[in-house]
Amino acid sequence: MLIITRKINEGIVIDGDIKIVVLGIEGNRVKFGITAPRKTGVFREELIEAVKKENQLAGNASQADIDFTIFKSSK
Repeated sequence: MLIITRKINEGIVIDGDIKIVVLGIEGNRVKFGITAPRKTGVFREELIEAVKKENQLAGNASQADIDFTIFKSSK
């Protein structure tokens, strides 16, 4: 894991076309702005985990079949 310190209005760039900027800090919460190509899925981690868990409970997919590709946009 890479750990980076940023201030408000500072950001990072990932792979040349994904930009994440710190928009604000309120108490123990950080607000990010994310710019990414439309084909790149950007999701909250807890949503991904919830879908994985539901898929496992429903028996719709094996563990090997459950990955981030289910979240990628077809656009």
